[in-house]
Amino acid sequence: MEDEVFDFSNSEFTREDLINALNEMVHEYRKLSQTFEEIKAENNGLKNSSVESSTAQLEDTDSLKTELSKLMIENYLLTNWSCELKSENERLNEVMSS
Repeated sequence: MEDEVFDFSNSEFTREDLINALNEMVHEYRKLSQTFEEIKAENNGLKNSSVESSTAQLEDTDSLKTELSKLMIENYLLTNWSCELKSENERLNEVMSS
């Protein structure tokens, strides 16, 4: 589809044609501007959503790291306690056998 172009050499070209063409261009410009603003707002919304999601994920990651650290400390303490109990058990077995 070819774009319509005014033929200024045409004797039928009138001031009204120019006004109509300008009005159509202004109308099209407004539609395009509105669409652009809507897309820009949607894009900003997606960016903000992505930032919020990333922040939430980082907070979740930090929370999980904290919990993991607590569990590792608890595991270490339980392992030591288990070793102490084994040693105590062996000592008591020796006492009982003698």
